[in-house]
Amino acid sequence: MGTQAPNDQNYNPNNVDTQSEKEKAINDWLPITSSRNAKWWYSAFHNVTAMVGAGVLSLPYAMSELGWGPGVAVLVISWVVTFYTLWQMVEMHEMVPGKRFDRYHELGQHAFGEKLGLYIVVPQQLVCEVGVDIVYMVTGGKSLKKFHDLVCKDCQNIRLTFFIMIFASVHFVLSHLPNFNSISGVSLAAAVMSLSYSTIAWAASLHKGVQPNVQYSYTEKSTAGKVFNFFSALGDVAFAYAGHNVVLEIQATIPSTPEKPSKGPMWKGVIVAYIVVALCYFPVALIGYWTFGNNVQDNILISLQKPTWLIAMANMFVVIHVIGSYQIYAMPVFDMIETTLVKKLNFKPTLMLRFVSRNIYVAFTMFVGITFPFFGGLLGFFGGFAFAPTTYFLPCIIWLAIYKPRRFSLSWVTNWICIILGVLLMILSPIGGLRQIIKAAKDYQFYS
Repeated sequence: MGTQAPNDQNYNPNNVDTQSEKEKAINDWLPITSSRNAKWWYSAFHNVTAMVGAGVLSLPYAMSELGWGPGVAVLVISWVVTFYTLWQMVEMHEMVPGKRFDRYHELGQHAFGEKLGLYIVVPQQLVCEVGVDIVYMVTGGKSLKKFHDLVCKDCQNIRLTFFIMIFASVHFVLSHLPNFNSISGVSLAAAVMSLSYSTIAWAASLHKGVQPNVQYSYTEKSTAGKVFNFFSALGDVAFAYAGHNVVLEIQATIPSTPEKPSKGPMWKGVIVAYIVVALCYFPVALIGYWTFGNNVQDNILISLQKPTWLIAMANMFVVIHVIGSYQIYAMPVFDMIETTLVKKLNFKPTLMLRFVSRNIYVAFTMFVGITFPFFGGLLGFFGGFAFAPTTYFLPCIIWLAIYKPRRFSLSWVTNWICIILGVLLMILSPIGGLRQIIKAAKDYQFYS
């Protein structure tokens, strides 16, 4: 690829593992570095859980705003670009002999310097991970409500607010699992559920067939409306490819030796995960749009009313899946919070500290989710604002900064194409997402 091995001037084999006993004790306590005995298949289902989130259910709606040609092109290009940038991150995890970049910001600091690396990566990663958790609070609550309304049609109507609280109550318990390996069971269940509800979504759409009077034209009549919706749909697609924000943290749980580096099993897991991603995304997006056209809802399961038992079951699968996804994205945030509390503010690493800090985080995401439950607009806004940088082009910038490939070599050209596409996505999609939020907010009453 026209690259050369990074040349770390400060590397000294004698400097490896010179942590003090106190630092080692803290690292053994922190969620990301406390357990390093994961197998390759842990990587597979953690990545599936991280990536195949609620975003897959909005892909038919994104297709309706993009149209057939641009929609298919955006889906395929996103799959290829994000697969490439994920490969880069797996490769860069151990590019310095004797050192592992266990967290995204550590890689950023190596590329851009101690302070600048933190300033560049941490805000984007936090917006992304906290944003996903807020959206998943809303998704979990909406899917629970949909399940309740389907199985109990004569029951009294219950507000969405209470379903978000019910969903949050699970996380007040699960958030106290200490590290990634301890949530592997939850993550496996979530990965299976994502494949299950995606299959239900496209199979039920296929069974339903093309709806009478189906139209594939844009719903908005004005040019401005079409353009804004197009931008928002780009954000929906970006949201669907979001696993990069936790990939280094997942790889940190895999054991590594000079003879058997962690990138081997990690890469095997990533390939399996990306095959599952393709099996979920493309059939749901294309068949869902083919069935409903521009009448499709921003969650395909809402458009599918029958068979009632199957759609109710799919919504329950979504709930189980986003429980796992929430935990996958929350774990690096817990790691940041606990690192700050213990290393910077000198708190003792205790169970009580973990109990209080994690409960406050879950309560915060629940509160914001209850206050702003604009699912479609939130996807578009966060998708462009947070995911485009960390997923589409930040790995490419880091790669260019560290490996310095020859100008106009294949690696140089490929990375610059990804950077240009990613920057365009970052600028355009939040505009459409913000417009959708403003439109939804006009008629919305807080906590109604």
